[in-house]
Amino acid sequence: MSQTKQQIQALLAEAASSPRHRFGQNFMIDRNLVGVIADSGQLQKSDLAIEVGPGTGTLTEELLVRAGEVLAVEIDRDLAALLRRYFAAKSNFRLLEGDALAGKHRLNPELEAVIIEAKRQGRPVKLVANLPYNIASPLVIELLICGVEHLAFTVQKEVAFRLKAQAGSDDYGPLTVMAQLLAEVRVDRILPAQAFWPAPKIESALVLMKRNDRLGEDARPFGQFVQTLFASRRKMLRKALQQAGYEDAEGLLQSLAIDPQQRPEMLAPGELLRLYREMGGRPLE
Repeated sequence: MSQTKQQIQALLAEAASSPRHRFGQNFMIDRNLVGVIADSGQLQKSDLAIEVGPGTGTLTEELLVRAGEVLAVEIDRDLAALLRRYFAAKSNFRLLEGDALAGKHRLNPELEAVIIEAKRQGRPVKLVANLPYNIASPLVIELLICGVEHLAFTVQKEVAFRLKAQAGSDDYGPLTVMAQLLAEVRVDRILPAQAFWPAPKIESALVLMKRNDRLGEDARPFGQFVQTLFASRRKMLRKALQQAGYEDAEGLLQSLAIDPQQRPEMLAPGELLRLYREMGGRPLE
């Protein structure tokens, strides 16, 4: 049974803790939504469920019932200590104390090793989490690259819209391109700020992603290619490529039936991937 707001507050008091903005902590207090998120993970007893930012363990309780094993990743040392005590009797609970990311484009090595080992054993790996807002965007991309096959998570509404955006829209950017070439993306529902405590100033969304990797070993160099290209997103594509060091840009674009005067932000993810591969599969300078 998920925790009430009063229970969460009592657990925080027990841990001599309080919500910490630097860790992006907003605790879900809508018990129905906790169940919805847990169900969205589509967990089976053969699965390894990863939860980043478990907080006081309200969603964790639901995941432990559904998954074969739950790996909770918690950076807050006070909450990590609380979780160790709270779930000490749960044989399928495992805690990794620390940051889920080792850098902007790298998973915590211990987390990465757990995922790789589970995949080697043929165990499905899924993320189910109320993600800390400050790491959500890079984290979901790194988890997809590493092989996590299903992700169900809450995130700021604006990030959810960026994940699902269409080419040419204001929300469209490198995050969109990478997400849509690594997975099928669905924004399941919008969550009100009142579903969390303390209530954030913005709405959140529940996002579902099913891994469908079209990048393979090209994921990281292609990501660098897209970042460089979108740094000039409102310039003509021909000029953006030339400034990034590709001299024969106009001829290449014409051979691909892409208008050289079109802006990079107008190209769909598949078109950007085709352009990257036709350029020899290398990052821009």
